[in-house]
Amino acid sequence: MIQSLEGRKILVTREASQAKQFSDLITNSGGVPVEVPLLTIRCIDQTNVDLDIGQFNWIFFTSAHGVNCFFKQFMKEDFKNIKFATVGHKTEKALKSFGYKAEFIPSTYNAEIMAKEFFEIYPDANYILLVRGNISRKLLVKELTERNLAFDTCVVYETAYFLEMKDQLIRVIEEENIDLITFTSPSTVKAFMEIMGQQPDINKILHVPCVCIGTTTEQAAKKFGFTTTIVPDTFTIENMVESMKNYIHMEGLK
Repeated sequence: MIQSLEGRKILVTREASQAKQFSDLITNSGGVPVEVPLLTIRCIDQTNVDLDIGQFNWIFFTSAHGVNCFFKQFMKEDFKNIKFATVGHKTEKALKSFGYKAEFIPSTYNAEIMAKEFFEIYPDANYILLVRGNISRKLLVKELTERNLAFDTCVVYETAYFLEMKDQLIRVIEEENIDLITFTSPSTVKAFMEIMGQQPDINKILHVPCVCIGTTTEQAAKKFGFTTTIVPDTFTIENMVESMKNYIHMEGLK
């Protein structure tokens, strides 16, 4: 197994509360993380939301943020007859921190596979609650609607671009000689381009290899013009680091 990132400078753009874990992985693998968080996330108050949790058979979580914000506000509810589905093991880890486990996790950590595999195993599932963020993709909503199922959505957190980081990001790109840019969601790609898209050297920036946590994030990067995208087989930050190592050695990154 390749062990080192060989001192490469790697831009970490994920939200601040999650950046340290990613940076530690990069450091432990011999890389130099440069943190510029481009998103900010806050829980949305659900005090006045009329939501009868007991009516649901399943609750779907597609992010750890969704788990944390949901249980901070609904922890006192009775979940004994409810099953949980999470998009991946990191989301399940957040769920376990509140004392629950996932009955279903898809083989690939994205909404398309989650919907496909879930209904292959549970074709009669109904009464589903989707816990979401304000800019979450609507694929699961579309899937449940087309299946004519009883479901509801609960938007428990808000993601916004952290545009206050504009000056820092521009300085880092201009001065730090970044070797790789990492994106852990389509939103980080969009936030990056919101700031850098009008810079005079944007074409040069788009030639910096970017490492995307999954295919949806990769699609966003390609849409904005990034010429080299790297995607791990398993959509985790650990595998992103392994993909960076492989790229450095296989492609001869200078």
